[in-house]
Amino acid sequence: MSEFVQASRVPVACRPMNVEFMSSFAVITPDVDASRKLYVDALGLPLTANEGSEYLHSEQVDGARHFGMWPLWQAAEACFGTRDWPADRTRPQASVEFDVESPEAVAAAAEELERAGFELVHPAREEPWGQTVARVISSEGLIVGVSYVPSMHE
Repeated sequence: MSEFVQASRVPVACRPMNVEFMSSFAVITPDVDASRKLYVDALGLPLTANEGSEYLHSEQVDGARHFGMWPLWQAAEACFGTRDWPADRTRPQASVEFDVESPEAVAAAAEELERAGFELVHPAREEPWGQTVARVISSEGLIVGVSYVPSMHE
């Protein structure tokens, strides 16, 4: 039996956090126009941006609660507070977020990730739109968030 199969048989009570669902997936793009040509023009995804934003997104793509096209500079601001991605970090290709049951559970999950040896990009914090999120960068170069999005739990 492979290690992957064995690991997936860990009893639920032993798992450290309760991920309820994948709440968001976003490609991270250094070139918004090139990405728009693929995702909007060629694939026809119904992505829109809030006024004044380059972040294109939709909650209308079947199979995803939220799909986005996140400009690299915005990802850098969200993670590091600067428009430039740090040169000493792998440039991410995508972002995935997993929702837990409450804002308090996000903070607990962040602590669990740190205890397990993962470096937080930032601890649990509430964003202006109400989402609570903590992020790490995976060995594959993905921004991985543990979050609580209130509107997705109603």
